Amino acid sequence: MAERQQESGLIEEVIGIYFHSKVTKGGRNLSCAALVTVGDGRGRVGIGYGRAAGVPMAVEKGTKIARNKMMRVPMVGDTIAHEVTGHHASSRVILKPATPGTGVKAGGTVRAIMRAAGVHNVLSKVFGNTNAINVAKATAEALQKLQSRETVEALRGVRVNLFHPQAQEPEGAVQRPQGAAQEAEAASP
Repeated sequence: MAERQQESGLIEEVIGIYFHSKVTKGGRNLSCAALVTVGDGRGRVGIGYGRAAGVPMAVEKGTKIARNKMMRVPMVGDTIAHEVTGHHASSRVILKPATPGTGVKAGGTVRAIMRAAGVHNVLSKVFGNTNAINVAKATAEALQKLQSRETVEALRGVRVNLFHPQAQEPEGAVQRPQGAAQEAEAASP
């Protein structure tokens, strides 16, 4: 997987290159396809699948498609906002937020997409088919399902308490109840 930083500040990473051949009466026709992810490293990412006669043209097409399909990823700190599942074909991807220092615990396809999005701490698991194209599309679906705290509060019309590994409560929010051991630590000098 090749990673390039472009002049526009976008991170472009090629997840996979595929070769297809079609047999005709005049011989074999070869074509190439490239699965590419593009992100800004600050919460925006897109994936694209480009097909062309040569590898450079396929990568260029995939990059253009990925730029057009860029979406915002709601983040809390440097991880995703909440646990989410994405499906595509027979692939299922589960993404979970993680505490600082965990890193990106994911396979190659999910790792590339998270790196392009700027997510530094996340846990993931892929179930079913592990084809890179299906996994990438399932990951993109999961990222589209993410919602920020503000969005959920606006939809529900109530204040939402976020129990998240990296959450900081907004001013005026109710504090989480403490256990007996934590109360004893707080009471001792």
